[in-house]
Amino acid sequence: MATPIDVVIMAAGKGTRMKSTRPKVLHRLGGRALLAHVIDCAARLSARQAVVITGHGAMEVEAACARVADAKDPFGHDLGLKFVRQEPQLGTGHAVQQALPLLADDGVTLVLSGDVPLTQAATLQALLDQSDGQRLALLTLKMADPTGYGRIVRAGDQASAQVRAIVEHKDASEAQRAIHEIYSGIMAVPTRLLRGWLARLDNKNAQNEYYLTDIVKFAVADGVAVVAHQITDAAQVAGVNSPVQLAELERVYQLRQATALMEQGVRLADPARLDVRGTLACGQDVEIDVNCVFEGRVSLGDRVHVGANCVIANATIAAGAVIHPFTHIDGEKLGVQVGEGALIGPFARLRPGANLGAEVHIGNFVEVKNSTLARGAKANHLAYLGDATVGERVNYGAGSITANYDGANKHRTVIEADVHIGSNCVLVAPITIGQGGTVGGGSTITRDTPPGVLTVARAKQVSIANWKRPVKQPKG
Repeated sequence: MATPIDVVIMAAGKGTRMKSTRPKVLHRLGGRALLAHVIDCAARLSARQAVVITGHGAMEVEAACARVADAKDPFGHDLGLKFVRQEPQLGTGHAVQQALPLLADDGVTLVLSGDVPLTQAATLQALLDQSDGQRLALLTLKMADPTGYGRIVRAGDQASAQVRAIVEHKDASEAQRAIHEIYSGIMAVPTRLLRGWLARLDNKNAQNEYYLTDIVKFAVADGVAVVAHQITDAAQVAGVNSPVQLAELERVYQLRQATALMEQGVRLADPARLDVRGTLACGQDVEIDVNCVFEGRVSLGDRVHVGANCVIANATIAAGAVIHPFTHIDGEKLGVQVGEGALIGPFARLRPGANLGAEVHIGNFVEVKNSTLARGAKANHLAYLGDATVGERVNYGAGSITANYDGANKHRTVIEADVHIGSNCVLVAPITIGQGGTVGGGSTITRDTPPGVLTVARAKQVSIANWKRPVKQPKG
């Protein structure tokens, strides 16, 4: 059987340079907390547990982790989350010492950082393969400017030379600071060995901290092989310490999302002007214009076209639908369904529970909430449909609304098939407009209407002769 994997995630830091009251690991990248990306990566590895080390903002961080664990796991893995506190924070070695009581000696401990969100599961799996339950494996990278990072000290100049130590920047000599291979902060180590090495740590260094990296010299002294898995993709090991770094990684993340979509056949007008803050699934021949934002879970069917400047969240859009520019769709928990061949927008708003059938038209400045529109129904201008059931081929006039709220309760409006609602009508729910009926423009309808009739409910028009419009009185 494969050696069990226990992931330890360091998430205790304050993140002073973020200049925020929010714990650093809860700042968002791609619409999700930095820490959530790390937990997802652990889930991809089929780890048996993840131990999150908290400190600053511990209660907030632990509550956020619990929400991640309770959410539906996109990878089908049941990752057990556990928490330990590091108070006070006395260094990376001290942090991992707090997790030791939860780690079994039969496993490999994979140490990750909660502020390093873009590490790929394949990279970590390669690192675990290097460890093989026997060796200390380090994830390393060559950097043109390694300032601030721990240096990988090898027995010789060759890249294949044995790793002898990691030296922190503040403790490094001038010769060691000239080394360009750095330690990423990610390691895989047999837990039975880690336990003894952590017990030997001291804080005799420039920062008076217990360095996790000191276990490398203990491994060398004990004759345990230390191997380095060197990668070239710096973004995979880039941490977030400031808003500037967060913004830089956001653009890296979004460009990778855009590239993956284009490789699947999606046509993006400009890959640099796309934001995916959740999951976006696309069929064939999907086209997405500039400045579009996708949040939560969004599915676009074959031949869907999304115009510029749209924001779409938690929605399923069927084949052939067109979402015109500046449309806002947000399904929240209820979701939004857009049927095949529907035309939405521009400047339309679909709210939770909007369920639109095939070939439905929702035009400019039309809002739909918790309503079902059957095939071919149209509301093309300046209208509101809330808590409504709309039949096939209904034409809903400009300026018309369903008055669904009485101040205490919501009520439903039923508009049966082939009804024509004139402009500027108010349908006061609960109410049913009978099949094939017509409601004259400007009507306020408070009672059910029979099928096939014209219903008009408005005051008689009156013209008053010799009426004088009020005029402003002179000042003073």
